[in-house]
Amino acid sequence: MRINTAKQKMLEGKPAYGYAIGLGSMVAAEALANCGIDFILLDRQHGSWGEDSAIAALVAMHGGTATPMARVSKNDYTMIGRLLDEGCMGIIVPMVHTPEDAKAAADACRLPPTGSRSWGWGRASIWGPTYPDLVNDQIFVAVQIESRLAVENVEAIMATPGVDGCWTGPGDMALSMGVDPRKAAESDEHCRALEKIVQACKNTGKIPGIACASPEDAVRRWEQGFQFNVAAGDGGLMMKAAREGLQVMGLA
Repeated sequence: MRINTAKQKMLEGKPAYGYAIGLGSMVAAEALANCGIDFILLDRQHGSWGEDSAIAALVAMHGGTATPMARVSKNDYTMIGRLLDEGCMGIIVPMVHTPEDAKAAADACRLPPTGSRSWGWGRASIWGPTYPDLVNDQIFVAVQIESRLAVENVEAIMATPGVDGCWTGPGDMALSMGVDPRKAAESDEHCRALEKIVQACKNTGKIPGIACASPEDAVRRWEQGFQFNVAAGDGGLMMKAAREGLQVMGLA
């Protein structure tokens, strides 16, 4: 089976940086998977992906060096299992507020006796005959900490067996605190929550991650203790380059 190099880096105490893909383009997925980034996060929650196009994107990413991961649209046993069956090596589960939510997510990702994932897979057979023997160790399972309640429960959530780490959703977390996500950096409660998340991961031996605003922000978050950092998305990267081009041409 293919080694999850992004997870391996994080277990060694290094940062892993990723790009999210949400435009629904398998061509963009293929290009970004080959650009040198550590992992690609296929976004089924907010991205423009249907089931068939998501499979096509995973096929397109197969030849790249980036580890293929995906965010499911919700904490659902079947949705999680389908993405694993199609070859994802990392699953990010949104809106995990309690240890019970975390256990449901982790169990859906792991084959028995560790979890309750159903035996059988489709496209994931490309990882070879050792897949069922190694997949529990190679899969990276991250739950999203993105509410005031989740922050209150964060240490218990991160202590859940089968959870490898978290991916902090700073925007939704800010909303749950009554803070405009665009002004989250000005909120003391929001800043303390981020510190608490990192500390909870240290206390439980898990990997803290966060959605970042830019590659520069991703590096800054690493300096704050976050390891699993999504630095940008395909749409944002494209529009940033487009706006910079407009300035060069005197059109903006």
